[in-house]
Amino acid sequence: MIRFSSFGFRYEPNSPWIVRDLDVEVLDGELLVVIGPTGSGKSTVLRAIDGLIPHFSGGEMLGDVTIAGYSIREATPTDLAGIVGYVGQNPVQSFVTDRVEDEIAYAMENLGITAVTMRRRVEDVLDVLNLHEVRNEQLRSLSGGQQQRVAIAAVLAASPRVLVLDEPTSALDPGSAEEVLSALTRLVHDVGLTVVIAEHRLERVLPFADRVMALTPEGVTLGRPADIMEHSRIAPPIVELGRIAQWKPLPVSVREARRMAGPLVERLAPLRPPPALAVTGSTVATMNVVSLRYGQTPALVDVSWDLAGGTITALMGRNGSGKTSLLNLLSGMRAPSTGTLLVDGHDPKSMKASERIASVGLVPQDPGTLLYCQSVAQECETADREHGLAAGSTWAELEKLDAILEASRHPRDLSEGQRLQLALAVVLAARPDLLLLDEPTRGLDYEAKWSLCCQLTGLRDQGVAILLSTHDVELAASIADHTVVLAGGEIIAGGETRDVVRQTPAFAPQVSKVLSPEPWLSVHEIRAALEASS
Repeated sequence: MIRFSSFGFRYEPNSPWIVRDLDVEVLDGELLVVIGPTGSGKSTVLRAIDGLIPHFSGGEMLGDVTIAGYSIREATPTDLAGIVGYVGQNPVQSFVTDRVEDEIAYAMENLGITAVTMRRRVEDVLDVLNLHEVRNEQLRSLSGGQQQRVAIAAVLAASPRVLVLDEPTSALDPGSAEEVLSALTRLVHDVGLTVVIAEHRLERVLPFADRVMALTPEGVTLGRPADIMEHSRIAPPIVELGRIAQWKPLPVSVREARRMAGPLVERLAPLRPPPALAVTGSTVATMNVVSLRYGQTPALVDVSWDLAGGTITALMGRNGSGKTSLLNLLSGMRAPSTGTLLVDGHDPKSMKASERIASVGLVPQDPGTLLYCQSVAQECETADREHGLAAGSTWAELEKLDAILEASRHPRDLSEGQRLQLALAVVLAARPDLLLLDEPTRGLDYEAKWSLCCQLTGLRDQGVAILLSTHDVELAASIADHTVVLAGGEIIAGGETRDVVRQTPAFAPQVSKVLSPEPWLSVHEIRAALEASS
């Protein structure tokens, strides 16, 4: 179906090749997962399949890519529109209408599909992606996860032979992610759809993959998920757990791992995970019976909650549960409809911008909204100047995140993960007392995520209050001292992370699912406990 023949690409002459000497065939009717470190070329490979490279990207290309017999050198994205469907990392950028159902029908209208067929396909994808309840809603009113599902639905409705997805589960809660991946698997098996996915959250996609293609500086490897994981530096917690326990073959699903876990459970029986950190910092933010409405729609209902300095709190819940709305209140972007909210003793909505930057920093789901300069270097220099920092301070924060970015690169040419790293550096450089992160690991590989965790725990130790709105259960399990779960705008659970996530199966990490009812949450704490006992 798809053939890469000595394919190579770089965006500017004399710059390093993003991808080179790629010779791979993607089989008809398979689900292929593309993995690799942030900036390794995953998005470039996907854009080539859709024909966006070389027709809209510029740059220099070697070799060729053929899709169903069409060469991307000769066929334009318009020629491939009926064959390949593409959903990028930021679905909002692809929307051309205002309403959910109109967006789903738009691509079919351009392809000249009859009204009767369009109606049937719209209903089909609404069912597949569980979007019936929002079919008449305005796209801008949806949560990030709902927008992502609409973008996938709009592409699926056109009935492509190949579906290309760049980080398709990054903005989805665990339940929605599993629904989407299960639906795609059914289409692969029942209809013969070819699906190519680039994804960092391997714990979600590996159980569904037929094969994995790993992009590394040493070259490209292709094979079954368990075979690739055997030597991959990028691996989900369940594989890392298998390496500690020396399981053969390495499991790629919780079901497989539970069948092997008996001896490991026995080794861990006399050991206990570390206790939760005691809260010693003063209150940085307080909410007293806070509610927020958008018109007649409630987003938050009677939320009362304090955030203390020197703590990391994970905010979790289904898409549309009110997580982003709560962050917008704390950052001063919105004012509560009722109730009282204070940050450092002041109403954040009424604070001056210069005061707010030093008090509270927010990195939104789309980090590109914080970036407006012409290069990475200019973004860092501007942040230093606006925050009143010494020259090089923001660039130093970027290096702490293990970001490898060319100073001259335009932010729009960065991958989603690289843009996130740059936005994080801009916000962190100001050292706010309250740091708000909306899906901070979106687009980050495991190594970059671990670097972020180290940076955040360092800030916590300096007394910063950190609130993470996240669907990344592994992130919460690794660094969150406390976890709060929202549903329908209300707090339905809260407390120490170990207690909350183990009692909430939808938000339990892989280690907890494998070793339940034992209290372990992360590979890191298991490794530390075993090393200390040996």
